[in-house]
Amino acid sequence: MSDSTSPILTADGTPLKAKLAQTTRRLRIKALLLTLPLVIFIIITFVLPIGQMLYRSVHNPTGIMVTPNFAEAIQEWDGEGLPDDRFVEIFVKDLALAKKNREIGKTVGNLATRVNYEIPGSRSLITSTARKAKNIKEGPYLDALIKINKKWENPAMWLTLQRASKEYTASFYLAALDRKYDDKGDIVMADELYQIYIPILMKTLWLSAVITLLCFILAYPVSYLLSTLPMKTSNLLMILVLLPFWTSLLVRTTAWIAMLQTEGIVNDFMVFLGVIGDDGRIQMIYNMTGTIIAMVHILLPFMILPLYSVMKTIPPSYMRAAKSMGASTTYAFTKVYFPQTIPGIAAGTLLVFILAIGYYITPALVGGNDGLLISNLIAGHIKSTLNWSLGAALGTILLAVVLVFYWVYNKLVGVDNLKFG
Repeated sequence: MSDSTSPILTADGTPLKAKLAQTTRRLRIKALLLTLPLVIFIIITFVLPIGQMLYRSVHNPTGIMVTPNFAEAIQEWDGEGLPDDRFVEIFVKDLALAKKNREIGKTVGNLATRVNYEIPGSRSLITSTARKAKNIKEGPYLDALIKINKKWENPAMWLTLQRASKEYTASFYLAALDRKYDDKGDIVMADELYQIYIPILMKTLWLSAVITLLCFILAYPVSYLLSTLPMKTSNLLMILVLLPFWTSLLVRTTAWIAMLQTEGIVNDFMVFLGVIGDDGRIQMIYNMTGTIIAMVHILLPFMILPLYSVMKTIPPSYMRAAKSMGASTTYAFTKVYFPQTIPGIAAGTLLVFILAIGYYITPALVGGNDGLLISNLIAGHIKSTLNWSLGAALGTILLAVVLVFYWVYNKLVGVDNLKFG
């Protein structure tokens, strides 16, 4: 008779407990290998770019690369008045050396551009001083710089150079929030002329909310119709809903330009009907109106599909049962049908709002100056001004705003209640 306390063995003599652990471990490894390509894809295309953006928004290597000795020494300055001549001597020698250096990222022009972000017009000051720095052989060095240009008497210039010499800075976030450092180094609001980012961010949020609301108003009856029609007719209409996905976004946006311009189809039709006169044509393109119309058209399917997927699962017998018990059509709809569609509404509004807040191509083509969104400013800094750090700071702020809205949305609606299909 076998001992009741002895372990149970498998056919090959391995303890059953060890065999189960080995099998479980093998299944886990197999599951990990199956998901590994997706994990790598997410890391490469999502995590690393966002990490790079966050890093770029605070990383400030220009001063250290162009004037390394001065960047280290100037951090000892207390920021009061003008710096000691020993700091200025190091600055002059670093400038003279940098003028000879032709390596990418280490030229005086890079430092001049960085300082110019905070003090407009200072680029020419630094570049012209660098050309003459090699002629300064002895001190007092500060007097020599002032002789070249009296702007070196301004303490704000040296405070800016001190900030530009730090490897990490919050200056780009301040600029993205329409703030700056004053002559004493305190944080203040930027000049009214330069307060552009917060107003455009607010306009972006407002436009996204309006576009989301219009998409909901248009999509709800269409989704209801699709969910209640016979399958044959519903499938045909669904093809029409999905048809825009088979057409280039650029083509669809360009079509709206042709339709909405003052000599376009819409204005011609209203003139033909006598709604407006030929001399009273409406400007509907290259402004906020054009942006709203084009983006509602483009994002409407993203609202219809989640609504349709939820409405299709609601049995029609619920409405009939409510009516049979004496409820009116309106009461039955508001108390029985509509509450069951809330998960689809929540999914559609979240999807459309997040897409709208980061849209770029359509506002750039049809928005003009009045219909531009924050994404267009980010693209402008990346492509035109080459101020990548400010573009990264704006992108990070936009990401933070989206995450805050997502958190609030989760508290109010609950992400677990969303239904996309």
